Amino acid sequence: MYLLVAAGLLVVIALQGGIKGAQIGKLIGMGKQFQVMGPPPESVGSAEARTETWETTVSAVGSISSLRSVAVSNEVPGTVSKIRFESGQIAKEGQVLVELDADVERAQMASVDARRDLAVRNAERSRKLAAGNVISKAQLDDIEAQLKTATTDTAALRAQVERKVIRAPFRGRLGIRAVNVGQYLTPGTTVTTLDAMGGTFADFTLPQEELAAVAVGLPVRVTMEGKTEALTGTISAIDPTVDPTTRNVKVRAAIPELSDMPRPGSFVTVDVIKPTKADVVAVPGTAIVHASYGDSVFVIEDKKPGSPGMDTTPDGKTVKIARQQFVRTGAARGDFVAVSKGVTAGQEVVSAGAFKLRNNVPVYVDNTVQAKPQLAPTPPNR
Repeated sequence: MYLLVAAGLLVVIALQGGIKGAQIGKLIGMGKQFQVMGPPPESVGSAEARTETWETTVSAVGSISSLRSVAVSNEVPGTVSKIRFESGQIAKEGQVLVELDADVERAQMASVDARRDLAVRNAERSRKLAAGNVISKAQLDDIEAQLKTATTDTAALRAQVERKVIRAPFRGRLGIRAVNVGQYLTPGTTVTTLDAMGGTFADFTLPQEELAAVAVGLPVRVTMEGKTEALTGTISAIDPTVDPTTRNVKVRAAIPELSDMPRPGSFVTVDVIKPTKADVVAVPGTAIVHASYGDSVFVIEDKKPGSPGMDTTPDGKTVKIARQQFVRTGAARGDFVAVSKGVTAGQEVVSAGAFKLRNNVPVYVDNTVQAKPQLAPTPPNR
């Protein structure tokens, strides 16, 4: 009895072992088949690296400055009696901005004017008397000196009163008012700021090694923060000295003034256009894979004969290999980036879908949906 049970158990175990062995063998066979077939190819878009002739530029950051910009202040001390401007308004040349209290000086002026008028009448009478030899020449000289003194005192007092009137030195836009009526001002207190209208500059710095290629009159492109279109201007001045700390030189470019021109001090990007052009190898900007260890592109190459994996997709597209190549990038123009090292003209690179690739992964090219890169793209507003 026991022998029959043991024999039955052995038969069951043998049958289960055979079934499991067959299953494992089938899985091993499928693994070998998948190994021969290789990983499935990824769909990518491609573009050809091409030779372009680009203008050479030097890029820098700078700021907007006006033709003239001053802090309007008082020359003499005094208390503010009247304010005749509003913050941000356009002021004419000579426009009165602030008046300081000058009641004491005006009262003194009335007294001085009276003495001058008396001196004038005395001088007129004395000239007639001197002509008839009624008074001596010495008396006439003394009266004439009194007239000159009175006239000089009057002019000095009028100048003192005029200095208590603060005027705009030129036409421009006023800043925020910094004083109030009744406030006592010491000499040199800033009342407001004034920026001239009719001329605008972009000030920036360049390294000293670029000085040989930069000259007055060279064109520049100035791009303002938040703007897509650049303004075209020219270099108007170059500082004759180099900063001994940074080894940079200050440069000023004149640009046209627009109605929506940013305020002085606004950040801008400046591209100085050199007179020479250079041949570069350009690829679409979407082909560049940025990483902490460097920039790279995926170059599309034919599969080596006998390499594992399918040679064509089920719909007949040729399967190729994407090889990762590290590159050194340069300037950008529109949708393109210059590559100074790592890619040669004529090589096919992945321009769409590079983010999902790794080195030597199989790919097939499908360019039916990717956008065409342009040197001067004009995307529509949506």
